[in-house]
Amino acid sequence: MDKRIGVMIVDDSAFMRKTISDMVEASSELYVAGKARNGLDALEKIKRLKPDVVTLDIEMPKLDGLDTLRRMMEECPTPVMMISNGAESTLEAFDIGAVDFVVKEDLVKEVEGEKLINFHQRITAAANAKLPVSSVTGESKKEERQVELAKKKEASWQKQKMSMIVIGSSTGGPAALQKILTRFPEDFPLPILIIQHMPPGFTKPLAERFNSLCHIRVKEAEHNEIMEPGTAYVAPAGLQTAVQEIEGHYQIKLKISAPVETLYKPSVDVALLSIAPIVKDKLLAVILTGMGEDGLRGCKRVKQAGGTVLSESEETCIVYGMPKVVYEAGLADKQIPLYDVYDRMIDYL
Repeated sequence: MDKRIGVMIVDDSAFMRKTISDMVEASSELYVAGKARNGLDALEKIKRLKPDVVTLDIEMPKLDGLDTLRRMMEECPTPVMMISNGAESTLEAFDIGAVDFVVKEDLVKEVEGEKLINFHQRITAAANAKLPVSSVTGESKKEERQVELAKKKEASWQKQKMSMIVIGSSTGGPAALQKILTRFPEDFPLPILIIQHMPPGFTKPLAERFNSLCHIRVKEAEHNEIMEPGTAYVAPAGLQTAVQEIEGHYQIKLKISAPVETLYKPSVDVALLSIAPIVKDKLLAVILTGMGEDGLRGCKRVKQAGGTVLSESEETCIVYGMPKVVYEAGLADKQIPLYDVYDRMIDYL
């Protein structure tokens, strides 16, 4: 039996099917399990061939990518990496159950070296990812939040010990972040910085989407702005986000270069390395689902400065990478499943 990872390629473009196929077959650990030119063709082949992971285009005839994804999650749940051509449809795909995405125009360019290795790693991570148990519609999520807030209203925020929360995430992060951020009440007393690995052009729509769903304000971070309580700032893709203290306030600094070597823009490490020395024991860092080791160096600095680190446990991670290295390094004060993250964060305030 072939122990390599089988990849089903779904795209109406023969050029893109060939391009992705060549990239897959450049790895000895992957193989092309099948190809499909539209959603209906894909559903039949996925059920018959049972691939480990599917790359799924969004714009296709007969049955588009989003409707195909919905039917897949119901009829033949399989990890999916979306081939994206826009932020809005990609974020909707995450709601439905997609694990990860790559930008289509990046695949059209010549992909080799580290970029090709990264593609292979992401395909492998997606194939091994845990699928969400169920997808919940936006309306039912809103109802759940209203019930939660009615049942549990924090009596007072006057005695909080923390001054800032930093949340880092990668693969599987948007869905995880949504589950946490929608629980914060409007009067939450701390600023929150979110470092989510994404390509340029995706973090602002992500922030806008969260803002439409949350009680707190959510926005993409801007250079030199002062962080305010009850606001979550999404670090912009393509830049590094740092924080400095100025006259008793925390000010966001966006930079092109990083003080340490990193593959990511934005990087969890870069953010935490700048924040830990100024916020010290009043910093709460949370590491959620994601591939790789980003956040490990930053969490070491957080602990050295007396701060607190929480990491998501394997049972709820889409990809147990970033939280794993933090936990195994002995840096996590607690390791907890996603459904307990908000409550534990409140405990530490």
